[in-house]
Amino acid sequence: MTERRKETILFVDDEESILDITGEYFRHKGYQVLTAGNGHEAVAILANHSVDCCFTDINMPGMDGLELAEHIRVHDVSIPVVVMTGFPSLENTLSTLKNGVVDFLIKPVKLDQMELCMKRVFRERTLFLENMLLTQEVKGKKRLESLNAKLVAKVEDLNIMNRIMDDFSSISSSEALFKKATESAVDITGAYASRFFIVSESVDMPIEMAATGAGGEDIPLEGLARHGQDLGRLICEVADEGVPTLISHNERLRGFDSPMNSVVLVPLQIRAKSLGVLMTNHMAESDHFSEKDVYHLSFMTQKVAGNVENVALYENIYDNLFSTLSAFVKAVEARDSYTNQHSNRVCEIAILLGMDLGCTKEELNILTFASRLHDIGKIGIRDAILLKPGSLTDEEFEKIKEHPDIGADIVGQLGLWDREAQIIRHHHERFDGQGYPERLHGVAIPFLSRILSVADAFDAMASDRAYRRKMPLDKVTMIIRKGAGSQFDPRVVDAFLDLMARGVLDVSPGESACQGLITTSEDGN
Repeated sequence: MTERRKETILFVDDEESILDITGEYFRHKGYQVLTAGNGHEAVAILANHSVDCCFTDINMPGMDGLELAEHIRVHDVSIPVVVMTGFPSLENTLSTLKNGVVDFLIKPVKLDQMELCMKRVFRERTLFLENMLLTQEVKGKKRLESLNAKLVAKVEDLNIMNRIMDDFSSISSSEALFKKATESAVDITGAYASRFFIVSESVDMPIEMAATGAGGEDIPLEGLARHGQDLGRLICEVADEGVPTLISHNERLRGFDSPMNSVVLVPLQIRAKSLGVLMTNHMAESDHFSEKDVYHLSFMTQKVAGNVENVALYENIYDNLFSTLSAFVKAVEARDSYTNQHSNRVCEIAILLGMDLGCTKEELNILTFASRLHDIGKIGIRDAILLKPGSLTDEEFEKIKEHPDIGADIVGQLGLWDREAQIIRHHHERFDGQGYPERLHGVAIPFLSRILSVADAFDAMASDRAYRRKMPLDKVTMIIRKGAGSQFDPRVVDAFLDLMARGVLDVSPGESACQGLITTSEDGN
């Protein structure tokens, strides 16, 4: 049996570490590897070696990647060129197409993704070379028509990818990106529906963020209520593995409460960590997804991930990540109508207290963020406990007590709001050291947490709850006054009583000027 010829790959990048890693990986895979630090070095190598494929960075000193691609196109059109860049743009994409580049990868690129791209390029190169031979030899109309159809399909793929890039280029918020992802998934594949789920280590089950039905129809967010916990576990598995998954009409799908005939699940990863999973599905037995659908959806989620990161890190970091968290909080709100707008009211009260206590502008900004998200951790508490109309058992109360830690972990995972996360973590500590989660005492409790504690308790007692009606304001005031030095910081209580005496807090709890996120709370929980 004739031994397979080892293909030769040329990697061009001005980062030596990238050349070392890729070179070692593909040599181990059985390929011949050549490396160059810039375009000029690559041209010299091409003059003396036969190369089957070239991967090149765009931005390099001397001759850049686009100039190198043009050189290769002019001198040897049979060598496919794949461009890699950490700064994707529509202008770069159009330039690469003009220079005959066959694919466009966004850094950081996983080695296994690079290998899949390379194998696809080699398959297409084989078709291209066959096409050249067939053109020269004119070997039959049918084979030429078949090859032409494949080339047309490739052009169609490029058109779809260009459309995807255009669709996401002007979106400036995370929530809008997730919604557009579901709309594009339905448009590209003709699916019955597409849904996007956020996945977090702090919450057992995925949280649905966006959904689109056939024909671009808006459909309600159902979460896992319709499809059951099996789907949630499947989504988590795909997120953990980080690999696109196609499932068609097998026992696993028939086990769901709402049977789906074909499903594609694609993880959305930022810096090798899954932020969420795009689920696109067919219901009819005659409808199935193809490998090409998986490829297109994977390309799209890579584009979405790049945009999410750019939006978050370079354009409007606070507003866009805050809008991502808002979806978590809205999910909590939807579970308990009794506490609608609780977070807005707590925010308003906390800011009034902070101003009376002389907080700085920076502290008031931190307090605004923390108060709006203080109960976000309740998304990890089961409805049977969170909405229980009667008293909680000791075991149930211990579960409720986990929500400050869960909330702080959700916010803290972003790595941007460490101080805000600490305020959320300790807003149920008591001044006498008998609170939770860490039983901090007195001034060891963050000052803004002590303010938030009073604001949270006031609105919880002065609002209707699942298990009781709201208390009169005079009774609420008396309870907070008696809690000075035990549950609450006496200094914060004095500020609260001052505001009450001046009539500043003598308003209906249902009215709030602090517009923002919506969440739920339990008095004392």
